[in-house]
Amino acid sequence: MREEKDLVFDVGAHVGDDSDFYLKLGFRVVAVEANPSLVARLRERFAAEIHGGRYVLVDKAIGTGHEPIKFFVNRMTSTWGTADPSWALRNRRLGAESDEISVPSVPFADLLQTYGCPYYLKIDIQGADMLCVTALKSIGCSPTYISIASSKTSWRELLKEFDSLESLSYSRFKVVNQSTHKPGRFTARNGAQIAYAFEAGASGPFGDNLAGEWLTRNRAIMRYVPIFMMYKTMGDNTFLDRHAGAVRRIPVLEGLMGRVSWYDTHATRSPG
Repeated sequence: MREEKDLVFDVGAHVGDDSDFYLKLGFRVVAVEANPSLVARLRERFAAEIHGGRYVLVDKAIGTGHEPIKFFVNRMTSTWGTADPSWALRNRRLGAESDEISVPSVPFADLLQTYGCPYYLKIDIQGADMLCVTALKSIGCSPTYISIASSKTSWRELLKEFDSLESLSYSRFKVVNQSTHKPGRFTARNGAQIAYAFEAGASGPFGDNLAGEWLTRNRAIMRYVPIFMMYKTMGDNTFLDRHAGAVRRIPVLEGLMGRVSWYDTHATRSPG
């Protein structure tokens, strides 16, 4: 399947902070968002781009078929919306209840066939990222750049993510902390430099605009070793997290907990 060099997919568009960045770089954007209230905000925010054909908004969840599916809208944090019941249960255990609604769904392969194979594919849909990765192989699409929200609960699942990416011929990786995107100047498609500051929760830059060196699989996995140690000791639903009030009275521990964040795995193919 031929890659569209001017196309980016924003799967899990949320309020559109990443979409805004991609548009400013000069890309066309296909955005996927299942939460109806967020869809309404995206339609308003990108009305001109939608009218001009530069922004396509798919108001559906990624699923295995075309039937409506359950979607859990988190009452506390909009970024925790999910179609995965196990993620909704995890959020509930953290004290963040969800409201269950029904939303339309679509297989990701259908979107690729309809809109094309993107140059960059950003995936951040709680608990369902791998549905998109699996669809890439079935449709013969291999974007130059891809990023997924990595597993933070299962080392086995993390290794499966790397296996899946390698099966698509991705061989270079970056491990990116979502909370550390700094403002700066970034290179647009036409070579111009644009100034941009990312909102909290954005997936941030990609490709050549992404800081740091590209790593082999083994080196990237080694980067995750201390990250998982932090997840297990100071992450969601650990002893320290459940006793956050007491932790705040110990500045060193509070500082360490503040470093526990979501991480994305970015991947690309080796040159040549």
